[in-house]
Amino acid sequence: MDDRQFRNVMGKFATGVTVVATQVDGKVHGMTANAFMSVSLNPKLIVVSIAEKASMLEKIKQSKSFSVNILAADQQELSMIFAGQLKEHREVQFDWLGGIPVLHGSLAQITCEVSASHVEGDHTLFIGKVKEINIVDSEPLIYFSGKYRKLAEE
Repeated sequence: MDDRQFRNVMGKFATGVTVVATQVDGKVHGMTANAFMSVSLNPKLIVVSIAEKASMLEKIKQSKSFSVNILAADQQELSMIFAGQLKEHREVQFDWLGGIPVLHGSLAQITCEVSASHVEGDHTLFIGKVKEINIVDSEPLIYFSGKYRKLAEE
């Protein structure tokens, strides 16, 4: 199988859309990611997968903390900003939860300390020990087959 075929198959798994954020030297950094999942309830652990070529990799290694911001249906533009799909500069508002930057208005915010990291293939898996969470009642932004989607009403 070639890389494109593999990517197409993986794209058939509908996911939520997140922005992973951290702070290094007083500056907030973020990237769009859909490779995120919960790992454990006790202790509360999550995992994010960051490409070895992503600048965010070194930022998380330096800060040893990060947030995962689950985007709401009206936050597609934020996903595009942090995925590098919008080239013009846009101001992004961050809030703070437990001293870690979180995206204003996101559906859910999870702040973590890195408890472990594992290099697998061309990615590093960061296991995050959950420190604080925040959730609002809203609809999620969905990504499926290379396109942003919204949940349909039944």
